[in-house]
Amino acid sequence: MTFQKLRSTHVLIVPGIDGSGPEHWQTLWERRLPRCQRVQMGDWAFPERWKWIRRLDREIRLSDSPVLLAAHSLGCLTVAWWTKERWSLGNQERVLGALLVAPPDVERGTYERMESFAPIPREPLPFPTLLVASRNDPYARFETSSRIAAMWGSQLIDAGAIGHINTESGVGEWADGVRLLASLVPKQEPDAPLWQWESSSEQPDGQPLIER
Repeated sequence: MTFQKLRSTHVLIVPGIDGSGPEHWQTLWERRLPRCQRVQMGDWAFPERWKWIRRLDREIRLSDSPVLLAAHSLGCLTVAWWTKERWSLGNQERVLGALLVAPPDVERGTYERMESFAPIPREPLPFPTLLVASRNDPYARFETSSRIAAMWGSQLIDAGAIGHINTESGVGEWADGVRLLASLVPKQEPDAPLWQWESSSEQPDGQPLIER
């Protein structure tokens, strides 16, 4: 498995509510990619939008090179709100793009711990983005995810029926997600080996991804 330049790209992991557990694909990426780190939000259980935005903004500004964002669930809303409230022309060289996986529908009114992130920002995101959605995500109907992708100007990726695309989805290291993340990196160098370990053939990758 080879990808363009991802080993040398600074990847910021942006988890959702409660963080990502030890077997979550975000955690596995963080362990294996040399320049990959998690944005520490502080209180993972009771998120406050302004705090999460501030933490993300700090990590982006402290980076010594442009970053690639890998966000899951409420982390996707954090990225969207950061661009709405903190984006400036000075950030144009700081963000390469973002992989946005399974953003929740925070406008349902049924997720009390996520209420500070409502409403969903309507503005297009100012950098390349891929939004990956599952057809049986308990936190957002696929049609809602499609509308979010359209509002944000994201390319919608249909992941099939794999739940919330988390540990319980059984995707393991989520090779399809790695390929999507790598596709956001500018192609400036020859292919180079990405992972420092061999993926287990016993880990299911879910259903084939479909671009929309």
